[in-house]
Amino acid sequence: MLTKSIAAGLAGAALLATAAFAQNPTVTTDKAPTAATATTTTASGQWRTSKMDGLKVYNEANENIGTINDLLMDKSGDIKIAVIGVGGFLGMGEHLVAVPYEKLKFVNEAVAYTGTGTNPGAKPAATTTTGAATGTDNKPAATTTSSTSKWYPDHAVFNASKDELKNMPQFKYSE
Repeated sequence: MLTKSIAAGLAGAALLATAAFAQNPTVTTDKAPTAATATTTTASGQWRTSKMDGLKVYNEANENIGTINDLLMDKSGDIKIAVIGVGGFLGMGEHLVAVPYEKLKFVNEAVAYTGTGTNPGAKPAATTTTGAATGTDNKPAATTTSSTSKWYPDHAVFNASKDELKNMPQFKYSE
């Protein structure tokens, strides 16, 4: 019985000592705390680059010619090159090509298909944005989107056929 009382007393003392050691002493300094500066908390009209990966690319005839695999930027953060994957199946046998980013047009509305299937449909009457969507002051220009912004365009348009892209030199990442 005495051992149980001693063990309970030691356990209680250990718990109290742990709580006392866990407390941080208050330190006073003469310096005022520096406030962190934050950028804007809203970014309407901006696109997330993480959502651009896998974005479908169509040509002017609304034919699916590939998907965006990567976006390459310069040291200042400006996107300069879009790497497009052409052909292949589930990433196997895909031919990667690099195209200038400013040559892509981005469309916010889905591709509109009309007809009986023999005609892939008319070009969508959509809002397009060429390249990085910059205004005259080199800041992002306002784009017209639907009332629900999904942070990325529906698809991109590049003026080439699938065969023309396949015949372009293959893009390879250097080590």
